[in-house]
Amino acid sequence: MNRKTQIGNLSRRTLFKFGAGALGTGVLTAGIGSNLIVPERVVAQEKDIKDITPDQALQTLIEGNQRFVTRKRRNPHQTPARLTEVAKGQKPFASILGCADSRVPAEIVFDQGLGDLFVCRVAGNVATPEEIGSLEFGSLVLGTKVIMVLGHERCGAVDATIKGAQVPGQIGSLIEAIKPSVEKSKNLPGDKLENACKANILAQVETLKSSPVLSKLIDAGKLKVVGAYYDLDNGRVSMVS
Repeated sequence: MNRKTQIGNLSRRTLFKFGAGALGTGVLTAGIGSNLIVPERVVAQEKDIKDITPDQALQTLIEGNQRFVTRKRRNPHQTPARLTEVAKGQKPFASILGCADSRVPAEIVFDQGLGDLFVCRVAGNVATPEEIGSLEFGSLVLGTKVIMVLGHERCGAVDATIKGAQVPGQIGSLIEAIKPSVEKSKNLPGDKLENACKANILAQVETLKSSPVLSKLIDAGKLKVVGAYYDLDNGRVSMVS
């Protein structure tokens, strides 16, 4: 059995486990077409919106990051009332597969709040079977309309892979997952680390798109999977795919 098949099988098993638990609590009633809370840019006053497109969800992330960069954050959905509201159930509009790096907290850099983002973080923003299963759950069950693979400048996991670092424990599994991107980008002009980071983002995007669960949502126009790169120096997120 090859790696892609293993990932697919593990992802479906992971989703099944999530789904079984959700059935027990009634979460699955949300379904793919669940109402989503749309940030202030879409409506003057907050209200449930039955349909938000993947493009609108992506634009909401981009505009939130612009507020962060220009120091005009609104800090939405961070009140005690919002805490009480989302305690009853979650309706995130976007999913983020980000690096575990402490300098890239998604809710802050996209100026979002409680219940807005479904976030998975792992060193090197690698789409492991567990991360894929979680993101399948976020899109299929919770109804997120965009998945963003968010890599960043000077990623330590990618840098360690380039340098061929000898690492203990399970860290090596992340290195192995990043190696193909390092190899693919090694002859590109420009900064070697930046090129490898961006190649790794694109590789993880393709891995997610190969998921049968996610690809079906993409084909139906209900989901978009994109890659983006975070600049540690100025906080700006730029699209890679």
